[in-house]
Amino acid sequence: MSLPRVCFLGLDDLPVLSPAFNYLGAAGEPVQHTLLARALVRRGFPVSMIVADHGQPDGMLVDGVTTYRAYRREAGVPVLRFVFPRWVGVMSALQRANPDVLYTSCAGIGVGQVAWFARQRNLRTVFRAASDTDCDPQKLLVNAWWDRLIYEYGLRRADSVLVQTQHQQQMMNANYGLDSRIAGMLVEHGNADIPFAARDIAALWVSNLRHLKRPDLFLDLAQSAPEMACNMVGGSMAGESQIFTETESRASGIPNLTFSGSVPYHDINPMFQRTRVFVNTSDVEGFPNTYLQAWAHGTPVVAFFDPDGVIARERLGFVARDLDEMRDATRHLSSDQAEWTDASARCRRFMAAHFSEDQILSEYVRALVPAAQSA
Repeated sequence: MSLPRVCFLGLDDLPVLSPAFNYLGAAGEPVQHTLLARALVRRGFPVSMIVADHGQPDGMLVDGVTTYRAYRREAGVPVLRFVFPRWVGVMSALQRANPDVLYTSCAGIGVGQVAWFARQRNLRTVFRAASDTDCDPQKLLVNAWWDRLIYEYGLRRADSVLVQTQHQQQMMNANYGLDSRIAGMLVEHGNADIPFAARDIAALWVSNLRHLKRPDLFLDLAQSAPEMACNMVGGSMAGESQIFTETESRASGIPNLTFSGSVPYHDINPMFQRTRVFVNTSDVEGFPNTYLQAWAHGTPVVAFFDPDGVIARERLGFVARDLDEMRDATRHLSSDQAEWTDASARCRRFMAAHFSEDQILSEYVRALVPAAQSA
């Protein structure tokens, strides 16, 4: 029996999928969509993506993934554009893709769109939570009340709900009464053998510049540890451009801090290779791609957020309770070669043991392919 045609709804995926669109900037879940799509293509699945219209040809093929344009972000009249071109554009693109299975992630209207389309055609849908906030109706990062209703409509009609951690699994059950399965994160395994002495970035921070990511705390850290060479990577987010402006301005006055701004996904791995410690200051996360990127490059993580306690349990860095602990741990790991070498080796062993592509992909295939077909 032939494998099902899988379609991803990911309007922001194109800049990660295709280096030609690097300039648009993207991070987070588009990375997971792209890695999963490519892995499925390598295993013979016909794969398509619904992406935003950036002027690219409709049906453009990238790494075996066929992309269909939905709509231009700036098109349409406010309020009315909810229907046209946005809803109509997504439905039209899904029709052209002609899938058997629909996959999406992140709370938002897209979850409801794929559910509505699937119910008209008796298709299978898979949703994966991308953050703890996706599992809690009181903390959803969705502004409009109607978007929240559409998200819940789609969430409750998904054939399979996947989550990143046990904590998310518990929240999804407690808050929505839904059973879910844990699906790990895919990662590109880079060069993890760069030695301590060859790494010239003591502390690296990478995220979109949003309030909940707390970029101000990394600025405080860099300012309080002038001996550490720090680097900050982050692009502006819609609705939070002021945070980017404020961060860039303040960073310019910290001599030991390089503010790199937005760096395309395809160019970020070399920065991890140069880094001794990756720092995360976020208030809210799911299972950050950046943790996996860091560990895959032998870079320990110092953070407040520890998904399912993995950092502490596996000794993959340090979990801080406050900014002073974060600074002290970063300072220590980035200057003590023996301690760093041991931690780096643990990171590499952990990734080799738990994050092979075949190992991670199995749960996704189980969700995408009906049991009778996958047997």
